[in-house]
Parts: sequence; structure tokens; C-alpha cells
Amino acid sequence: MALHHHSDRPWRVRVDDEEGTPCGAGVLLDDRHVLTCAHVVRFAGAAPGGATSRVRVSSAACRPEWTRTARVAPGTWVHDHGTQRGDVALLELDEPAGCGVRTTLWKAPLSGGTVQVYGFPRDEPFGMGADARLAGSGHRQGEWGLLKRIREGEPWIERGYSGAGAMAVGGEFDGHVIGIVVADYVQGDAKAAWMLPTETILTYLPRIEEFTGGDRTNELGSPGPGPAGDPLDDPLRLALTQELTRLLDSDWCGTVVVGTGGTTAVGDSWLVRLVRTADPAARATVTDAELTGAPGGTVLGLGAIDAACDARGRSVAEVGGYLARRFGFPGGDADEVRRRLLRRRPPACLVVGGVDRAEDPRALVGELLGELAARARSRGIRLVLGFEGVPPDDVPHDVRLDPEPVSGDATRRATAAEARTAVGRLAQAEDAASALYRERGVRFFAAPRLPPCVAPRLRVRLAVARATEPHHELAAIRDLADGARAVLVRFDRDVRRLIAAHEDLTAVLELHRVRAARYFGDEDRRLAERHAPAARALHTEPIDLGAARTLVGRYVDEVNRRSEEG
Repeated sequence: MALHHHSDRPWRVRVDDEEGTPCGAGVLLDDRHVLTCAHVVRFAGAAPGGATSRVRVSSAACRPEWTRTARVAPGTWVHDHGTQRGDVALLELDEPAGCGVRTTLWKAPLSGGTVQVYGFPRDEPFGMGADARLAGSGHRQGEWGLLKRIREGEPWIERGYSGAGAMAVGGEFDGHVIGIVVADYVQGDAKAAWMLPTETILTYLPRIEEFTGGDRTNELGSPGPGPAGDPLDDPLRLALTQELTRLLDSDWCGTVVVGTGGTTAVGDSWLVRLVRTADPAARATVTDAELTGAPGGTVLGLGAIDAACDARGRSVAEVGGYLARRFGFPGGDADEVRRRLLRRRPPACLVVGGVDRAEDPRALVGELLGELAARARSRGIRLVLGFEGVPPDDVPHDVRLDPEPVSGDATRRATAAEARTAVGRLAQAEDAASALYRERGVRFFAAPRLPPCVAPRLRVRLAVARATEPHHELAAIRDLADGARAVLVRFDRDVRRLIAAHEDLTAVLELHRVRAARYFGDEDRRLAERHAPAARALHTEPIDLGAARTLVGRYVDEVNRRSEEG
């Protein structure tokens, strides 16, 4: 009897019809079960009520190759033809495969990274691999994750790849299957595909839980105290939802602190609902009509949030342990989790609710969340911190979505139009300041810190105040917007001073380099030893202008001294 050998990816199998015609791919979970797409089984004629009840499953990685007949396991056919929903089936082999394989499907973030798939196109019955980039969902309905082509001219996903395991390449989940391919898209040179994530598959097929690993995207839990009913029926909660969606659905990065209590008692049901719109598991329980029928700016893309957890009653170790398991980090030590999150690529999007109701809120902020909050913008991280009370002022943040009314001089008055105009101007100024900081400010050591964005909070309060005009809060909103814009003017001035100083030093250095070359030649060693560190100081980021000014001065002094000596 021949000795059984298989490759390091023994879970790769081909699914054929009864005649042996390839119809797609599958993932061998153990010796008796294969995960594949429902439409692959339909192509093979073995869908429930079809022409036959069996398909053939063949190994793509074993030598000698084996083939077994299989049928759909009862209650595991999920297919809504013509939609981006479901499309998964579990096959039971009539005889054991004999591989001894046991495959784990991992719950992994979908916001970025590379996957490799292995399918069986028409002209390659023995299979071919293709690489793809995870690209979120691309729209607000459905539950499939978008895959995009990485390089032109290389093999791409087509018919025959459906059901193939999507294996992560690189990062903490390297070599692990995180979903299956469900469809391809080709229109001219435009090529894309979709995958069904593990968490969505598990929602449809709970019986495969023993074959899954990792923690869920969403452990935010049930809403805390707050108003009952649809959170979007309330103007304040609707405005909070739209502002947070605006931030998380853009290229914005940084820390936003959210208040869910205080005098407004707005609750966190709106935050729980918003996180669920991005949750691959929850998407399987919400209809497309519910997603597309929701008010604009209240639905996140699939996988837009990488991890969400409820800190209420939890210790630092418990919150850190969840984040470690969710992102595939070893251990759960707070320092190590924080360090890895700050270095992770792509940067993470995190939501932590009930921070002030943790077992030890001060320790949670001090040991884990505080540094993440302070460095989120510079590292590209999007971090949302929820507080059941009023968010404390000492938690580092870039946006404060505090639902509390804006206080001001009760005798002053403003119209909704005046307040809206002031907030609009502030938002434009904040966008300009952010662009200036991102493009130029970050180049300098000890550059002024970008002021927190105030416009999002003011838009939230404006949505409430303008509904009951005249309202004394409108004048407070206008005045706060004008004051925040004045702060941005000073920030702009300070950054541009750094830019101008750098340009002046660069010009002085070049002027004296040209002068020195004319009189002493380019090969003058003593001058070169003074010029090189000055040039490095002006071009090595972050640029320390104080140190650069000293080094440029030394070079200029040396050139002047040599010139005077003749």
C-alpha cells in the first residue's frame, strides 16, 4: 500500500460533479467534512432537490491523490441566489479521507492585508494559486469581503476558485485560513472578487464552531443604561452616529472620546448599533433592506472595525487579553499588546466601551489605552473610547463627541444659519490644519500639536439646537466655533514659522556651499566635514531646527573664516 504524503496545505480540495468535471474548490476541515460554496454544489447538480445528491471531492495536496463522494450535511445549505448573502455549504464525505487533517478557520480582521487562494480554473485541473488584497466591503449591503488584484498580469480568481480557502499571507495570521472565496468579478481590465469571512460562515453554520479559532470582532455586549427604542429615531443619537461614521469611513485617524451618559443620558445603544453594521457576524442577521433603508451616514463598511470590546467590569489583563487574541498577538501583557498595536500594519480600528466602568479605569488608561490614544494619529490608528459618564479632559484625544449641551452667555443670540456657517468654516479650517500637519508639520521635532477637532461635536449639538430655534445654545455653538478657529489660526502660523525657518536655513547652507565650492573646491575635506552633518540635520526627520541651526552656523562660520584668511 502506497505511503500517504501531503503538502503543508493539505486542506485544499477540488469539488467535482459526479462525472468528474471540476466545479470549484473547498476546505477539508477533517477526515469527514469539507466547507465549500453552495453555488459550487448547485453547479455540480447536487443542491437540495437537484438532479443528484452527491458530489466528488478530490485532494489537491495529497499523494497519492484520493477521491471521495460527499453530500450536503442536513441543515447546512445557505444560498440566496443573486445576492451577496451566504453561499456556503458543509459537505459530509461518505468515507473518511484518511489524511488526519484538522483545519482551523480563524476569525481575523478584514480591514487590510494579503490572502492567497488556490482554485481550479478550467484550463488548470490540478489547480493554481492567486494573491489578493483585502479591501473591506465596498458598499453598505451584503456580507462579503472585497478582494482586489495586487499586480497586473498575474493569475486571478475566476470560476473554479469558489469555495477555496482564503489564507492570510504575512502578519500575525500568516498561513491561516480566514474565509472562503465566493465570487469573482471581471469587466474589462477591472478585476475583483469576494470572500465570506469566518465569522459570517460561523453565524450560518454554528456546527463548525469546533473548527474555528480566535476572538470575535464585536464583544461590545448589550447597550448600557439609556433610552429604549430605535436609536436613530432620536436626533441626538442620530447625529452622534453620523459624526462617528463620518470619521471611521474616511481616511481620518486619531482618538475620539465618546460620552454616553451625563445630563443627556443618551446611552450607548447608538454605538452598539453602529459597531454591529461593520461586524461580519451581525451582518448575517440583518437584511439588505435594513442596511440600505437606514438614514445616510449610519452604516459602516463590512470589517471597518477590527475589534470592539466592553470594558465594564473588566481588568486591564482581560481587555489586553481580548485584543491579543483578536489580533493574533502572543500573550496578553498590556505593554506588549500596546507596543504591537502601535506597530501593526495596517493600523487597527478599535472601539472600547465603558472605559470609566472598568474594574480599574485609571489603570486601564494608564497601562494600555492612554499611550494608544496619545499616539493614534501619528500611527494611523482609529481609536474610539466610550465613557458612560462625561469623558475626562485628561484622556488624550483628537475628537470629543460629547453630547452634553454647549454652555455660553445666555443673553447672546444667534440663528441656526449663523451657527451652521460658523461650524462650516471651522470644519474647513480643521481640514486645512490637518492637511498642513500631515504634509509638513510632522516633519519637525517638537512641532505644535494639532488642536483637537471641535466641529464634529458642534455639528452634533447643532442638530439638536436648530430643531427648536430660537435656542440659546445656537449662540454658544457659534462662539465656540469662532474661538476654535482662532486657535487653528495660531497653529497654522506656528507651523508655517517652522517651515519658513527650515527653508531659510536650507537656503543659507546652499548659498555658502556654492560660495565655498567656488573658492576652495568641492573636495575641501575640512569644509565637507562641517557641511555633511548640517545637511543631514536639515533632511533627517523629525527635523530638530535648534540642532540644525547650530550646525549650519558652524559651517557658515568656517566658510567665513576661511574666506577672511584668503
